[in-house]
Amino acid sequence: MSDIQEKIKTEIEAAREACSTEDAEGCAAAWDAVEELQAEASHQRDKESEKSPFDKYCDDNPEADECRVYDN
Repeated sequence: MSDIQEKIKTEIEAAREACSTEDAEGCAAAWDAVEELQAEASHQRDKESEKSPFDKYCDDNPEADECRVYDN
């Protein structure tokens, strides 16, 4: 998740720089890119929060007997 946060910071800086010039289209496009990255970060957080308590337990305790996965 920190990777996308770094990309957001980079795009915000680029958007501010684009808006400091007289290029209105470039400014709008740069902020659109920021919005898209923020939306993706939100979707990733939502996807992570959809895990069941059991899945979270197994993520924290992969060695537990009830979390073992057997390949046939």
